[in-house]
Amino acid sequence: MSDSPTNALTTWVEVAKNSDFTIYNLPFGVFKNKKLSPRIGIAIGDKIVDLSILDQEGFFSDMFLPEGIFLSESLNDLIELGKVTTKKIRERVQDLLAADNEKLRDHSARGKVMLNRKEATMLMPVKIGDYTDFYSSMEHATNVGKMFRDPENALLPNWKHLPVGYHGRASSIIPSGVPVIRPKGQTKDPESGSPVFGPSKKLDFELELAFITGKSTKLGDSVSTADAEDYIFGFVLFNDWSARDIQAWEYVPLGPFLGKSFASSISPWVVTLEALEQFKVESPVQEPDVLDYLKCEQSHSFDIHLEAYIQPEDEKSSKVCTSNFKNMYWNVAQQLAHHTVNGCNINVGDMMASGTISGQEPDSFGSMLELSWNGKNAVKLESGTERKFIEDGDTVIMKGFAEKDGVRVGFGEVKAKVLPAK
Repeated sequence: MSDSPTNALTTWVEVAKNSDFTIYNLPFGVFKNKKLSPRIGIAIGDKIVDLSILDQEGFFSDMFLPEGIFLSESLNDLIELGKVTTKKIRERVQDLLAADNEKLRDHSARGKVMLNRKEATMLMPVKIGDYTDFYSSMEHATNVGKMFRDPENALLPNWKHLPVGYHGRASSIIPSGVPVIRPKGQTKDPESGSPVFGPSKKLDFELELAFITGKSTKLGDSVSTADAEDYIFGFVLFNDWSARDIQAWEYVPLGPFLGKSFASSISPWVVTLEALEQFKVESPVQEPDVLDYLKCEQSHSFDIHLEAYIQPEDEKSSKVCTSNFKNMYWNVAQQLAHHTVNGCNINVGDMMASGTISGQEPDSFGSMLELSWNGKNAVKLESGTERKFIEDGDTVIMKGFAEKDGVRVGFGEVKAKVLPAK
């Protein structure tokens, strides 16, 4: 069934008007509840479609899927079947949920297939082998350069020639809802002669998206920008937690380490590339011209609206940032092409984060580092309290969705509460 808005889709499932999980979306995730072991599902409205029960009832019998493929603790094996197969599965579910299709709606197993999302515990969607974080927003890189280097030469000489990135720590990526413990480490005040050890005083969030690779390569192989999307399964929201004071003291000469590796939070539902296809837009103009291996014949940027909120303990949440994924100078195809151009192999389930997504306006800056200008300006919350960085007891919430011609595809949210250092 087509995802095109010109062929409007309706469903027999009750879906709230502003739901992220419409029939156009149908993201994949891994869940469990009090009665069920971990398994793979698809979200629609406030429901989860249990794909394992659909499979048991014969709805995928013509696809000859591996036995028990949906009774898994991760999406990796499913993704490894290939996009042709995962696309067919998603389209089959889309067809079964269509308003004019009674096969599932009137089926005796419907009650077992359609589960309440609020009763489910969402798990990590994939087993992440490797994780790379890019630095692809020109606005963010410029702001950081102005703060810590020469304001007249904020971008380093290489920045407009290649997508800068670093290899991060996959083991500390956690699903939405898992608390983050304030990290400890070395920090050094510019006025002090020696460093001190203790909890970070400048804990920050970074508003990002991340893509999950859906196809492996062999060592020595490269992926072109033209083929890159064949290797991208889908996207999640990504909060790249950062301890700015630890980072500032450690990052020269080899880059981020303890200031980043303590935690990164992701949203649990993986929105497929197919669901986002209709929200593609032109990328920002790149000057000077990039080298040939980074040139793109097609658009690989997406118009995805993003928001970040801070919720102090026992208070309402306050929106502190509104940004958009289309702002990114380097797109996902260029990121993957650059990542593999030296022959670095990738595996199914690898995660590649965008880097902080900032816009040009001050309220579109995707981190507290920028919003408070490294603590010089307080960010006022709706309750009247102020923040320069994230405090113990605060919950950071990120949301994202794309909307066009009455079609909405969203990510839900990624949230995590900050607990005191141990």
